[in-house]
Formats: sequence, structure tokens, C-alpha cells
Amino acid sequence: MRICGIKASHDGGVAVIEDGRLLFSYEIEKLKNGERYSSLGNLERVTEILAAEGLSPGDIDQFVVDGWYTKDAAGEVAVDVHAGGLPVQLRVAPYVESDGDPLRRHTFSGHGLGDYASYHHVANHLIGTYCSSPFAARGEDAFVLVWDGIITPRLYLVRAATREVTFVEALMPVFGGSFAAFCARFEPYLPDTDDIASDRFIRHHLSVAGKAMAYAAKGRVETEAFAVFDDLMAEFSDLPVDNVGALGDKAAANRDELLPGLSNADLIATYQAYLGHNLLERLTSAVRSRFPDGGHNLVMGGGCALNIKWNSAIRASGVFREVFIPPFPNDAGAAIGTAACEMFRRGRTALEWNVYSGPRITTGTLPDGWRSRPCDERQLAALLHAEDEPVVVLSGRAELGPRALGNRSIIAPATSTRMKDRLNDIKNRAQYRPVAPICLEDRAQEVFDPGTPDPYMIFEHRMRPGWAERVPAVVHLDGTARLQTIASTQDTATVRILTAYAEITGIPVLCNTSANLEGRGFFPDVESAARWGGTRYIWSEGTLYTNPA
Repeated sequence: MRICGIKASHDGGVAVIEDGRLLFSYEIEKLKNGERYSSLGNLERVTEILAAEGLSPGDIDQFVVDGWYTKDAAGEVAVDVHAGGLPVQLRVAPYVESDGDPLRRHTFSGHGLGDYASYHHVANHLIGTYCSSPFAARGEDAFVLVWDGIITPRLYLVRAATREVTFVEALMPVFGGSFAAFCARFEPYLPDTDDIASDRFIRHHLSVAGKAMAYAAKGRVETEAFAVFDDLMAEFSDLPVDNVGALGDKAAANRDELLPGLSNADLIATYQAYLGHNLLERLTSAVRSRFPDGGHNLVMGGGCALNIKWNSAIRASGVFREVFIPPFPNDAGAAIGTAACEMFRRGRTALEWNVYSGPRITTGTLPDGWRSRPCDERQLAALLHAEDEPVVVLSGRAELGPRALGNRSIIAPATSTRMKDRLNDIKNRAQYRPVAPICLEDRAQEVFDPGTPDPYMIFEHRMRPGWAERVPAVVHLDGTARLQTIASTQDTATVRILTAYAEITGIPVLCNTSANLEGRGFFPDVESAARWGGTRYIWSEGTLYTNPA
């Protein structure tokens, strides 16, 4: 049984699941240096992506399209796409269930997809994250917390044995987009007024939360201000989603009266902490009051599950036995999630998947002047140590989700603060932005606290005594690190590079930041990285490319 999931709106993508195994997932932004958060655009792209994997539409048993919230002229929920060169509206399921059935299956037909299915957008986060979890693989029940841009945090319970999915409760009246909307009322995140109501504004909004999470480290959390936010939240709790920024507007207009003495960074840090505090408090109350037995599992989905502060607080609370968040909890995993909904409905609960299931790397045509020579992973590790230079590493299939995990990364020694500044410079990023460490899993607890396995950069860690001085490039302004651990048993080029680097230097850590053009998805080929020209070296599939200039 081959199921093809399609996400047509922003963060567009196409994924195929065959008999419970993810064959691939292509995010549109990772094709041809696409803009971040790109929509599908043309339905013909589905055929093109299938063809890249040796498939045709006729090889697909069931197409499934992610649900959305925009309505067409007839009042039906639809997504704007192009087909045959003409604009069309693709009918889909609503954004969230309204009838008590989280897995309601909607059916439509046409546009070359035959009789296609569609599930609520929230369902793709709910089922996609659960099916990709170790709990599904072990046949265990789990709570699933779903919180994304235009819904309040919603808690569900999945029973593995019966495949029963029930809604538990909405935890608090705060839309997921509230944090980004609040931050966008203050520098440095005020949008360009010329961008309002444009695609650029939407991309700006989608990018703010991740940047502001880093910027918050410049400020201090003032818990005394929580009461002010309580009052503002009560005042604006009944507003519709398109007014999600009203709280930020009120705070910005009356900051001297309501929040005196707080810098922009303080405001952002405090509001982030306030939301995380309330989320944990409501989540704890919901679980312990209604399910007092304890020993529960938790899966988190939706864009808010990318906030490492909130994730870490929930994991550290002890409320749950185990917490799992996939590398694609946001809409980057929506194509996977919507295909998983159909898989789940047809009887399978566990999805077999690999984080490196995106598009394959290619070479392309290099600009004049670039040279190439064979270079294995150990030789590359020696070059990193000897020359203290960043290297673009492009290997195998792209990683799933928004974070570079070694296959589309710029890696570099972490032994000087200069490297952090250099990496931010070549990527044209603000200097407050952190550079992530990548570390061998079996040595992570030696360097980081807690240093527990974190293969997808989902939780927060701190440096053990003495290590901040040894690897200062990966220490954030607040002393934390956005760690990716990588198991030595994995068969990837990055594992071999890092293992060899640790043997040569005694340091099991390298810098790791995404390899991409500014505002674009990961490099799809060596040519793109060479034309960008931000580094002297590019390494791909056993070949080192060098720009003598």
C-alpha cells in the first residue's frame, strides 16, 4: 500500500509511505534553493517529485492532502494551487475537528489525484508525531500535545491497542502564533510596513519565533511581570486568531506603564517564560487530575514544539515518564503526518522512518576556479583541525525538518569564539544567534548537562565545568547549547568525521549550522554552495572541493 501525503499551503511538501515505511519526504523549500516556507505551488510538482524517486501517480494507491482553514467562494475549505498552468482551488478538510472526531476522513476527487482523502491539519501533527514516536513502535499509549500557529494547545490521548484517539482538553486560550506576534511588536522584529499582507510578511512571521527564542538570551526573565500578562491575556482571550497580536500591541503601546524598565530582550524573554510556565502548569493539571496513575508518555507536535525552553521544562518536570518530539513537529512534517493519518486509519500505528529521507544531493556544474580531489572523512577531520576553517558538508539525503543534522551542514572547529562570529557573518545572521554543537552521543554527558541523547536539537543543555572554555563557539549568550547528539553506530559521513576529529583532537564536538542561502532551504547541490562562496571548502561524498581564491 503506497500512500502519498501532500502539504499544499506554506511549508509545502510531498511524502510517500509504503506498507508502514517512509520512503521519502520532499519539502519544497529544499528543492532548487527554494524560499523558506514555500508552498507547493503547482500540482505538477507532485508528479515531478514522484518521478525523482522512480514512481508515477499510477503507482500511488491513495493520495492524501493536508487540511487547512482558507475558504473558497462557495464557503468550502480549499487551498490555492496551480494545475495545468491555471489557478485552482484544491478542496481539503478543515483545520481542526469540530465534531469530536479527531480523525474524521474527508474525501474529494479531481485534479489528477483521483478520489483523494483529506484530514484535519491538526490531525497530521497529532498522528504524524505519534506514529513516528518510540511509543508507537513499542505499542504504548501516549498523550499528544498539539500547538501550532492558529490553535490553542490541545491535548489528546492515543490508545495504541485500539487505535482510539480522544481529545482531552484545550489547555489555555493562547494561540501558538502569540509568541511570534508579540515579538513582532518590538525591535529587532518589527516587520517592514511595505511587507504587510504580502508573502514576505508571512515568511517574516514564520521566522520570528525561532530567532526570538535566541534573542531572549540577551534579556532577563522578570517573573513579577507575569501578573501583567495575566491581565492582558484575560482582556484579549476572546479575540479571533487574526487579532493574535493585540496583546503585543497593548504591551508595546503601554510598556512604560505596564512593564517599566524592561528592555525589548527582557520583554521577549519574560513573555516566552510566561507562556512556558502556563503551558506546563495547565498540562500538569490536566494529566494529574484526570489520569492520576502516572507513568505516562508524551509526544509534542505543531510549530511550538520547536521551542527548546518549553520542551526542556516539560521534560524536567517529571510529569511524564518519557517525552518525544520528532525533528519535524512543525508543518515541515505535514506531508508525512497527513499520509500517516491514512496509514493509521488502515490499521498501522507505527511508522518506520529515517531522519535522512529528503532529496538526494547532486553535484551540478561548479564555477570556474574550483578544484576537486578525493578526501575521506578522516582526512577531512584532519583538515578541520589543521586549518581551523569551516567546511560545507553535503552528503546523502537531506534531513527532515527545519534543522540541519549533518547532511546539509556547515561544520567547523568550536575551539574559539572567533568561529561563532565567523559563521554568523558568512550566513549574514545577527551576532546573538547561537551556533549549535554536534557531539558524539557516548561522550555528550562528559561535555553537556544533562547531555542525554538529543539527535534532533529539541532540548536545552548546559556546559559542564571547563568545557565552555574549550568549545566557546557553541555556547549561547545564556550559557546554554542547542545540542545535537549523534550515535557512533550511525552510518553517516558526519559520524565518521566527528569520530575521527575526536580521535585527533580529544574533543568530541564540532560546530554545526545549516548549509543554505539566506532565507532559503538547504543547498540541493554542490554547485549552489560553490556559487554562494561563503567557505573555501565543500565536502561531498568523498570529494573535497576547494576554491583557491
